[in-house]
Amino acid sequence: MRNVVIIGGGHNGLTTACYLARAGFDVTVLERRRVVGGAAVTEEFHPGFRNSVASYTVSLLHEQVISDLNLAGHGLTIVERAISNYLPLPGGDSFVSYPDAARRSDEIARFSNADAEKIDEFYERLEQVVDVVRDWLLRTPPSLTSLSISELPRLFSLSRSFTRLSATARQDFIRLFSASAGEMLDDEFETDALKALIGFDAVVGNYASPYQAGSAYVMLHHLLGGVNGKPGTWGHAVGGMGSITECMAAEAAGLGVKIETGCSVDRVLITGNAVSGVSLDNGEQLKADIAVAGVNPKLLFLQLLDEHDVPADTLAHFRRYKCASGTFRMNVALSELPAFSARRVEGDMTAGIIMAPSLRYMDQAYHDATRHGFARAPIVEMLIPSVVDDSLAPPGQHVASLFCQQFNPDLGADWESQKEPAINAIFDTVNRYAPNFRASVLGYQAFSPYDLEQEFGLIGGDIFHGRLSVEQLFSARPMLGMGQYQTGIKGLWMCGSGTHPGGGVSGMPGHNAAQAIIRST
Repeated sequence: MRNVVIIGGGHNGLTTACYLARAGFDVTVLERRRVVGGAAVTEEFHPGFRNSVASYTVSLLHEQVISDLNLAGHGLTIVERAISNYLPLPGGDSFVSYPDAARRSDEIARFSNADAEKIDEFYERLEQVVDVVRDWLLRTPPSLTSLSISELPRLFSLSRSFTRLSATARQDFIRLFSASAGEMLDDEFETDALKALIGFDAVVGNYASPYQAGSAYVMLHHLLGGVNGKPGTWGHAVGGMGSITECMAAEAAGLGVKIETGCSVDRVLITGNAVSGVSLDNGEQLKADIAVAGVNPKLLFLQLLDEHDVPADTLAHFRRYKCASGTFRMNVALSELPAFSARRVEGDMTAGIIMAPSLRYMDQAYHDATRHGFARAPIVEMLIPSVVDDSLAPPGQHVASLFCQQFNPDLGADWESQKEPAINAIFDTVNRYAPNFRASVLGYQAFSPYDLEQEFGLIGGDIFHGRLSVEQLFSARPMLGMGQYQTGIKGLWMCGSGTHPGGGVSGMPGHNAAQAIIRST
């Protein structure tokens, strides 16, 4: 039986552990934090108030992973959003995104009949591209460096996926992987609120303007998921995001996986270009035939491996590897629900509440961050999971997740002095839309980009373990020649969000890495 050590007990590490244990491997998961789950955890952040601490909403978690790991059998329940998004607007109006296409069109028609007539055709075109990308989510990308005979089936399958698209869809495909979301949306629509609502996904976890080339793919990435078999939908995990990893850990334990928390790996031990084990920060060494890293690849290659074990060109690549989400994450305990002054609709507090009324607003937020360290008027998405899950807060009170952009990750430790001004900018932004917000705050937890790195190992505060740009996607994620989850060091593999198909709580990198390891042995 082959001995496997998995570095990092996040959702992808746990997913890999389950598949490998089921295939007969002897698996140990080592998690640095005191709880398993990585960035997908639920913790108390204020007396009586619990919330998803870092990751905060469900859509990308793949149904195959849910099924294979028996997550529903372990108690996972995901509640769909009654309304997808609620966008309060200056002046008292609001824009609402409904899952139902007819209601969506009616809402858009309040602003523009022309846009209402275009929206269904726009999403149909997007869905053609999404279908092709979905085909490759649970597959290992072809190697573009060896191009051996063994790669031909994957290359043929990739070509066939692309050629089945219509000519228009092929053009859309190319634009979605290269153009800016802002440019695409400006070409399609005239309503600022509609463009803001769709374009918001282009800046989620992306330190960039929506008018920056490549942002269209980030928008596309967020359309790949679904909830409870309904594509493109979003939901709340009852019990918070930690319920997902708790269910994964339960499945892993049932399969014989050993999970060690409070256990920090200091070094991956290499002997003769092959893994021999890992060294912990307390000096203990564990032997292993295989080590699988669920951490950011930049952290793996630049901190957990000795320089002499890594080729110079690989070191140079990962020194250049881009990690920057521009994300500031807050959890807030509230005495009452926010009272938004904009037009309200039934179920709006179950939605993702987006405070960013236009693409130009988002563009300004990014440029403010590059010049001044953070957006003076940040992009804020608020979720209030306690509306549908009363286990998170005392009766009559609530918790809010604030996911905020743009905050310059390059400030590093200087965030210690900038943190309070940034929090004030976030609270001021929310208070402009919900004037009772500040007065209702009982307590909060705040993570700057630097805090996200220190607490969760998210280098540069990057929630995706690496920018989702074309040179860091598919066969090139995280580096050409390593897109198949291997590293070039015998027995050393990767399974985190820095591998295909990228970030989000999906379990897909963990699934794919496990299959690649099983095939190789």
